[in-house]
Amino acid sequence: MRRGTTLLAALGVLAVAACGPAQAVVTAELEMENPGGEGTTVLPLADLPLLFLPFDRDLIFDSLQAAYGVPEPEIPADLLAAQERVAALQDEWRQSETTWGAGRDRLQEINRELQGLARGSPQYRLLFGEFADQEAIVAQAERQKDDAFDRFTALQDSILTQAAQVRVLRDNWGDEAFADYAEVQLAKVRESGRQIVGDTTDASGMATVEVPAGQWWVHARYDLPYSELYWNLPVNVEGGEPVQIRLNRSNAEVRPKL
Repeated sequence: MRRGTTLLAALGVLAVAACGPAQAVVTAELEMENPGGEGTTVLPLADLPLLFLPFDRDLIFDSLQAAYGVPEPEIPADLLAAQERVAALQDEWRQSETTWGAGRDRLQEINRELQGLARGSPQYRLLFGEFADQEAIVAQAERQKDDAFDRFTALQDSILTQAAQVRVLRDNWGDEAFADYAEVQLAKVRESGRQIVGDTTDASGMATVEVPAGQWWVHARYDLPYSELYWNLPVNVEGGEPVQIRLNRSNAEVRPKL
């Protein structure tokens, strides 16, 4: 078991629907580079599982880890650096692929336009010149795309074995260190007198959750290619107007992922 793993199905304490005197509105979103051009765009995190916990799950993991006494195996610095390089090469490859695709589309557009023009017309000569220029750009973009892909896959393949070995060590450690998590969690639920409430964000990245008034911790996780965003945010939910909760990169813990 890893710290980020949610073990609720076996406990039978998850309430997928809960009625209470208070509401919380969760908005989950992620600012990302705009795939269609410059700048950034906000991506709603749809279908994101949410948990409202009546206790701080991180405190349980911290206490279990302290009691276990054996440090968690670290991810080697060279492996983390290699993963960052893999991610950078993947971005380079995708950007080159986008440039190549756009250039190829323009070539097809020019070709269609040329078919409807007389060969000797000024517009034909202008488009024919653009076609030649664009063809050279596309050829260069294709070479860059293929080179970036080869470098990306070669580095990725070179770290697969090391990453798998480290992942097994960390998973085995977690299974032992956090073996009592389910039991402690069940005790915390009973002590609080409240159930864990679960929900999922809709297509707009929002969810309205009804819970009894009081102190809660909002837990969620979102997978990125080489890391995950982890939330465990304390929130005080009261009656009256719904409390607004935003989950984004700024209030998430970024955790490396193998």
